[in-house]
Amino acid sequence: MKVVETIGLSKTYVQDFLGVEYGRIKVRFRNRKVEALKDLTLSVEEGEIFGLLGPNGAGKTTAIKILMEIHYATRGKAYLMGRPLGDLRVKRRIGFLPENPYFYDYLKGWEFLDFYGQLYGMPRGARRARIEELLHLVGLSHAANLPLKGYSKGMNQRIGLAQCLLNDPQLVILDEPQSGLDPLGRKEVRDIILRLREEGRTVLFSSHILSDAEMICDRVAILYKGELVDVGSMNELLSAKTEQYELVVSGLAEAEIEKLGSGARRVLVSEGQALLIYGDEGSVQEAVRRTIQAGGKIESMTPRKESLEDYFIRQVGGGARPRSKGGAA
Repeated sequence: MKVVETIGLSKTYVQDFLGVEYGRIKVRFRNRKVEALKDLTLSVEEGEIFGLLGPNGAGKTTAIKILMEIHYATRGKAYLMGRPLGDLRVKRRIGFLPENPYFYDYLKGWEFLDFYGQLYGMPRGARRARIEELLHLVGLSHAANLPLKGYSKGMNQRIGLAQCLLNDPQLVILDEPQSGLDPLGRKEVRDIILRLREEGRTVLFSSHILSDAEMICDRVAILYKGELVDVGSMNELLSAKTEQYELVVSGLAEAEIEKLGSGARRVLVSEGQALLIYGDEGSVQEAVRRTIQAGGKIESMTPRKESLEDYFIRQVGGGARPRSKGGAA
């Protein structure tokens, strides 16, 4: 079942006025059109984690805002759970966390969730039980009685996740849920998203943090300058072959490291250890042999395959124009 489907979805903003001054000269633009999203066609299947990826300004938030009817498309169509946008029965089954949510920061954590539970029309007993469950899920049971104005960025993100799960949604849409978080906070959000999939929910989230998306997504769509570059699973997008080999050695004199570096793509030396990066298996095997002969120690040897970040740079690096591609996979 296609939980989310977009067909030729596009959004053009019109700027009525933009003034730029250069000394005494003022340049004015009227009715200047900006294409934030261009013919986006993709689908998200039931029960999967789908990542909408790309740099800032790629069109990710615009696409999500159209799905949530915060913005309206200039052209194209979109469906949620097989129904056109705006169906109230579908809206009741969606949880949404925007990129920069505004919370009533004078409320305590449990009061904030209780307020939204009342908006959802949840009975008091069910509301209290659900709030306790969600505070435990997002790791904020200890902060339930603290006002939100005392929460950190990560805590605010987690209370926002709890809020968007209050109504037990089938589809969860998160706009940059890991933005501004430290590594621990990002891991906590990743764990919550994985748990949502285990519970049978569908998760659509946007992110510019490609490494995090690579860890948890079943499929991803990559946007660049409003256009769809590619869409598919990690196996479909990324090369299966080893791209390079990373060798870490220690106990070698500087002259020996220079000899090893002659066949390496890159050499980094720090605190008695050297990291050498080779492009083929034969070169790294020869480096291992030389290191042992010289009395050095092999700390590690790691084959590296193409990452999602490598793939993205290969596709759009240097300002290359994206190639549009359909999203039915």
